[in-house]
Amino acid sequence: MTRRLVVATGNAKKLAELQALLAHLDVAVVPMTDLGVPSPPEDGDTFEANALLKARACAAATGAPAIADDSGLEVDALGGAPGVHSARYAGVHGDDAANNAKLVAALADVPPRERTARFVAAVALVTPDGTEHVVRGTMEGRVVEEARGANGFGYDPHFVSDPAGDGRTNAELSPEEKNTISHRGAALRAILPRVEALFGG
Repeated sequence: MTRRLVVATGNAKKLAELQALLAHLDVAVVPMTDLGVPSPPEDGDTFEANALLKARACAAATGAPAIADDSGLEVDALGGAPGVHSARYAGVHGDDAANNAKLVAALADVPPRERTARFVAAVALVTPDGTEHVVRGTMEGRVVEEARGANGFGYDPHFVSDPAGDGRTNAELSPEEKNTISHRGAALRAILPRVEALFGG
């Protein structure tokens, strides 16, 4: 029987990031959409709460260990917005163009040096026996007005990370470069020992 880790996402680019980071494990990394698991309402008020909601739902529906993340962008000049509402900042879930347009408009009067922000990712691992682990990773940086780059997704074209150090946006980084310094990469590396304990690594 194939060992399986269910990933609570239907986002192909996010799934690819997760699969790359878990590629060394002898386990099938399967998105919940392939198994017909519906996404639960993400009505938590923190990234951690939403990650747990999704991982719990997947573990309960499939009987397999499940991993989920909830991530978003916190902009200091906007009081931490869009935060947990990042994917639906402009009203429609997953409309990257509209979300980015609203973000740029909201920062129109904010000087570039004051556009500090961070990406945050919470990753939850839930096993069918009810064991739960949650970790957090962050990537500090700033928001830029002009979109640059064709990689990544979400707010990546408008975010220059401090760790990159060369002025490129996340969307100008290769997937490998981004995984090395990203909030999701940091959170996954933090939870990796727990995943390895389940599947060996």
